[in-house]
Amino acid sequence: MGSLIETLKKGNTSSAAAALGNTGIAILKGIAASFSGSGAMFASAMHSIADAINQGFVFTGSVLAERSPSRKFPVGFGRVINIFCMAAVIVVSIMAYETILEGFHMLSHPAHASHLLLNVIVLAISIGVDGYVLTKAMREIAHETRSGAKGMAVFGSAFKNVGRAAPPTRLVFYEDLVATTGSLLALIAVVVSTFTDFKLLDGIATILIGFLMIGVVFKVGYDNMVGLIGVAAPKDIEDKVAAIILADPQVTDINRMRILQEGRTYHVEGYIELVKGLTLADADDIKFRVRDKLLTDPDISDALLAILEDNGVQNWNHEPDTDKQN
Repeated sequence: MGSLIETLKKGNTSSAAAALGNTGIAILKGIAASFSGSGAMFASAMHSIADAINQGFVFTGSVLAERSPSRKFPVGFGRVINIFCMAAVIVVSIMAYETILEGFHMLSHPAHASHLLLNVIVLAISIGVDGYVLTKAMREIAHETRSGAKGMAVFGSAFKNVGRAAPPTRLVFYEDLVATTGSLLALIAVVVSTFTDFKLLDGIATILIGFLMIGVVFKVGYDNMVGLIGVAAPKDIEDKVAAIILADPQVTDINRMRILQEGRTYHVEGYIELVKGLTLADADDIKFRVRDKLLTDPDISDALLAILEDNGVQNWNHEPDTDKQN
């Protein structure tokens, strides 16, 4: 039992919190939608159900992705999370289709929404919970990308660095950004539909929420597709790795280097050039010293280095173009 708890603690905390929060919200919204007949509330409930299922998937995947490498899987299980995120994308796609379909039905047969107070209370709770999970995901992005952002700076940093965050954190960020926006749209639609004759707004808001979900599908789907194929590290990670390698006084150059993202960490492969005249034993010691230094970085899960004697030609550009180097 103790080992199971320790394993679960390694999972993505943002997705776990989001799964629990959205389960409760989905139940509340479903009750409110059944009483009030609001299409926007129905759409928002569908979105919360999709979020709860997705983030449960993603948390499970993030736990499995933390398993240690084995003989059969020597680079680890980092890409497992991409598979779970792709499964989550399928769920969102289905929910988005049903939501848009309901929106067009509401346009053809507009209904008068009732129980205003119930709808407002449920949507206010939803905005509060989704907003909390969103800020938690933003702090998680700041932590994972080591941006050092604190306070209000976390918000700007999250939008800037979300592409470098772990796949589950990215999914939670995008989904709860849409969920918070969708709850606001639903709240506006409920209030306007109650106090005015513009009943079509309920259907319009429902369709907009559905299309916001489609946006999440495309963005998260693309990110995880390239993650499964194998995507190169961003330039700042490449520069950081190069700086660690070249900081060793016996290393003269980097002949070639490739850095692939494996889940939330990076796998480094490279040929490094050493000063001339070293014995094989000394060269091996330097190689292992550089490798060990790389592995102290929490962003790097694996490093495979080969050694060459300095060829007298500067191969590594200190402002590298990723496409050329990789």
